[in-house]
Amino acid sequence: MAEHHALSATREAYDAAARIYAQLFRDTLRDSPLDRAILGVFAEAVHASGNGQVADLGCGPGHITSHLAELGLTASGVDASPAMIELAQQAYPELRFEVGSMAALNIADGVLGGVLSRWSIIHTPPQELPVILAEFHRVLAPGGHLLIGFSASDGPSHPTQVFDHAVAPAYRWSPDHLAAMLRKSGLAEVARMVREPQPTDRRQFQEVQLLARKG
Repeated sequence: MAEHHALSATREAYDAAARIYAQLFRDTLRDSPLDRAILGVFAEAVHASGNGQVADLGCGPGHITSHLAELGLTASGVDASPAMIELAQQAYPELRFEVGSMAALNIADGVLGGVLSRWSIIHTPPQELPVILAEFHRVLAPGGHLLIGFSASDGPSHPTQVFDHAVAPAYRWSPDHLAAMLRKSGLAEVARMVREPQPTDRRQFQEVQLLARKG
């Protein structure tokens, strides 16, 4: 029941904040060359696998899903928030978006060349994350790639840490700890990008993006 309550509370919070969130983050890639670079690497890895189907899980208002499509991928989006999905459908009617849970995806086994999880695991209670990573593994084809983004904890002695996210309770992760969880789920780390916080950032956390491959 606790996990169900956490998901419901997060969904309701994002429904309430959806329009403001879309306005704030619509143009984030324009000023983030590092993010554009790692998304480009992800797209190239997916193309090289021969399967260009990608799911953007936790897609929000769909701007990153649209960017993946611009990179030549067959991209679709899933989000727990109906309000976010409505905004995504309005903004990008040529793409497919649906309401869903990362813990129980409406996607067949092994059909995707790529999964993008961009800061979408941060509201997941740590004990629930293995279920979500298992879903990522299930829907990926052999040789498919996962790109997962999150905020880093203060060090390896802190596998997870709670932080005061503006929308809903959230968690930071030790990159090495999360990479080990990916390995346990059958997803081997290929590369990682770590962005150091800037002096003007409200939160002084490292931002981490791990690229992993299904064997």
